[in-house]
Amino acid sequence: MVAKYRIAQVNIGRVRAQLDDPLMAGFVARLDEINALADSAPGFVWRLQTPEGNNTYLRPYEDCRMLLNMSVWESVEELKHYVYKTAHAELLRQRHEWFEKMAVYAALWWVPAGHLPGVEEAKKRIAYLEAHGPTPFAFTFHTVFPADEKFQQTTD
Repeated sequence: MVAKYRIAQVNIGRVRAQLDDPLMAGFVARLDEINALADSAPGFVWRLQTPEGNNTYLRPYEDCRMLLNMSVWESVEELKHYVYKTAHAELLRQRHEWFEKMAVYAALWWVPAGHLPGVEEAKKRIAYLEAHGPTPFAFTFHTVFPADEKFQQTTD
């Protein structure tokens, strides 16, 4: 059976320094490895990237130290496995070294199979989650909502 929906995720973070600063060296040194790990992970569909192969060159916010990462996966379970049960988890444990603490830094939402979300869509989802908490429009690993067509619409 072909899935009608896939799970999209966005995470944002404000880096403690510019990417070429020695403070960020540990993070930057692992980008290619972690991106390759995602690309080959079970359930991986797509990730936002530039021609250089990552997304650290994108600056979707006015604050040039804000980074945004986005991907699409076959299921919440496969995404969760990648995030918490692979080498990616090592970077999560070290994130305080490279990123400032944020109240809301990640959001999940369902997308129709074949849809690749855009940056503005992702920014709306994370802003909505921050303003309203978990809902079917934008949620977290702790509060997952089932896929439902009526929640695929955008909000203003």
